Amino acid sequence: MNNRLIKNFLFVFLLFSCNQDDATGEPPTSIISPISTKAKNFLNEFVDIVEANSINRHKINWVDFRDKVFEKVEGAQTIANTYPGIREALIMLGDNHSFLTKPDGTLIFAGNLKCNSPSISTPSLPGNVGYVKVNSFSGPSNNNAAISFAEGIQNQIRSNDHSEVIGWIVDIRGNRGGNMWPMLAGIGPILGEGNAGYFIDADDNQTSWGFQDGSSLINGIEVTELNNSYELITPDPKVAVLLDSGIASSGEVIAISFIGREDTKSFGSSTCGLSTSNESFILSDNSTLNLTTAYLADRNKNLYGIPVNPDFVVTNEKIIQNVLEWIEN
Repeated sequence: MNNRLIKNFLFVFLLFSCNQDDATGEPPTSIISPISTKAKNFLNEFVDIVEANSINRHKINWVDFRDKVFEKVEGAQTIANTYPGIREALIMLGDNHSFLTKPDGTLIFAGNLKCNSPSISTPSLPGNVGYVKVNSFSGPSNNNAAISFAEGIQNQIRSNDHSEVIGWIVDIRGNRGGNMWPMLAGIGPILGEGNAGYFIDADDNQTSWGFQDGSSLINGIEVTELNNSYELITPDPKVAVLLDSGIASSGEVIAISFIGREDTKSFGSSTCGLSTSNESFILSDNSTLNLTTAYLADRNKNLYGIPVNPDFVVTNEKIIQNVLEWIEN
């Protein structure tokens, strides 16, 4: 994997209701003029990137795709006039995860999945069961905020760990995603060292992720690094992972990371189904295309791109009871 791809391999899922626009562009004129060179060049730039990098690039007729995009923007004179074509392209891609961030920060997004989670409170547990909550994180991978976030997860582990612990609960419910690398570094002591999953693109190029010596890794390269990573008193513990439909994107990375781990089961309901990765491309107008370029796969290279299903389907009301019965037996 090249350096640009490693740099941009972030998992992103935003709360679009706050800043998504309707992608209508500027009002059309009464007389349709030929599309301007500026608008035409921008749309071609956008489609060229999508055609070369989309996870669905081998499933799409790109001549028809480009024609349909341009049909949406007849007479476009400005880049803003091209936004209906951008939205049409995102719909036709069908990955539910790609989006364009315009220079003013508003979004063009065409996904139709609903990733909702009920309110979750910290459960009351017996003293011999450890508990850690993995929330979402937004921001760079290795700045002070990222390190502090990862250390916060490990501090939860540290405060709950003792010699009598017989198992751990890793609660990912409601994790809408963001940057996966601080999450992975934080939960690493419970997850364990080594490869935990893969990104696999449309040409079967495979890029590993995992945890080693206090750092999250991509293809063995350190991403989020902790200098004083915690080590469990009892390594390789029994682990129950809590899932729900509010888990998306980077949250699903963490869920998938535990699949195939020994003495591990998941409980709850299926995740949202954005188990793909987005790569960022800066366009000529300083907008950013966050394009879905790879599927997530577990450590055994089973592909996702679909919801992650729990081993045991159970309601939130009964999930802790079921988990404790499994851990104690």
